[in-house]
Amino acid sequence: MEFLNKYFKLGENNTTVRTEILAGITTFMTMAYILAVNPDILSAAGMDKGAVFTATALASLVATLVMALYAKLPFALAPGMGLNAFFAFTVVLGMGHSWQFALTAVFLEGLIFIALTAFNIREMIVNSIPNNMKHAISVGIGLFIAFIGLKNAGIIVSSPATFVTLGDLTDLTNNAGAVVALLALVLTGVLLALKVKGALLIGILAGTVIGLAFGVTQLPTSFDLTPPSLSPIFMKFEWSQILTFDMMIVVFTFLFVDMFDTVGTLIGVSSKANMLDKEGRVPRVKQALMADAVGTTFGAMLGTSTVTTYVESAAGVSEGGRTGLTSLTVAILFFFALFLSPIFLMIPGAATAPALILVGAMMMTPIKNIDFDDYTESIPVFLTIIMMPLTYSISEGILFGVLSYVILKLLTGKFKDITVVTAVLAVLFLLKFLM
Repeated sequence: MEFLNKYFKLGENNTTVRTEILAGITTFMTMAYILAVNPDILSAAGMDKGAVFTATALASLVATLVMALYAKLPFALAPGMGLNAFFAFTVVLGMGHSWQFALTAVFLEGLIFIALTAFNIREMIVNSIPNNMKHAISVGIGLFIAFIGLKNAGIIVSSPATFVTLGDLTDLTNNAGAVVALLALVLTGVLLALKVKGALLIGILAGTVIGLAFGVTQLPTSFDLTPPSLSPIFMKFEWSQILTFDMMIVVFTFLFVDMFDTVGTLIGVSSKANMLDKEGRVPRVKQALMADAVGTTFGAMLGTSTVTTYVESAAGVSEGGRTGLTSLTVAILFFFALFLSPIFLMIPGAATAPALILVGAMMMTPIKNIDFDDYTESIPVFLTIIMMPLTYSISEGILFGVLSYVILKLLTGKFKDITVVTAVLAVLFLLKFLM
């Protein structure tokens, strides 16, 4: 215990071993769905589902371990949602390339990220985001997380007329998950109000148990604890097309989305945890970005899509996680998940949804730090916040925020507020938008 206290500086961060471990368990429980979802998505591209499960767990383990021991921050990493869909449905099924081609693109992206991180370019980008925008990113991510939770539970569903609408909460045959999620949401909310430690985790476990009664939680049919072999997808690269235009476009897209999803998550969750320094900078951000870059490169070698910092890390931060001991706990749980997949995969989305919804509410608090009197600040802030859930993308929210910030500052003569890096970002965003 003394070693953990000294290595992770628990006292300086006003936390304890118990709090950090509990926070790590909570983060893991809210993101464990990736162990089921990622194999499903990548198998649509023709990849072996069992092998992708093993690659997902190992890539998440290694990347999160780097975050824990090198960056010493409470953030967890895994193959990113959205990025895996782009991999399977756009690059492979849409553009007609092989999954080996897509893996090669992810590998090249990882190597480029390592170089950008080593030369502090990614760190410069993180630090160039205006302070009001950093707080807005936290709020936007909060709405985004809550929206994901509501969607996963079936409380919010798609509608041809209005895009989204309220799900049928009385349909226990087709939408029982919504009822399970609402019951778990009330229980978790009460526990939070009573300041019960581990409220989010208790809520997830309770939702899983409640789900049994409604047929939402499915007990495992097999308890084979042997991890599937990686051999069908391990190091399966396709080098013959690395100089093609298609490869350049795919690598750029992976780079763009991953960079700003990660930047947004680091800033947003750090803001929520009051971890930003006086200049609004994320502590040890270079090390955190290196964990992301190493995870992506290693993940591609194993056979999975881009690894990124997970927004669900906010769940652990909300439980008091402040150091790398939180992420170390997540890494250890990813290791055990390799051998206990039937148990972890039985937790339904309806059980984790309440945690995501309530973490979304918790992430609204930085809004009180935002200056709404200056419209050149408040309009970009609003666009950042609103575009994240509506486009289902952290990076698109940042794109609209930065572009509008630079345009409004230029047109109102407030040139001094625009840093060189922010201006360059705006130009890149505009090019991406036009492309």
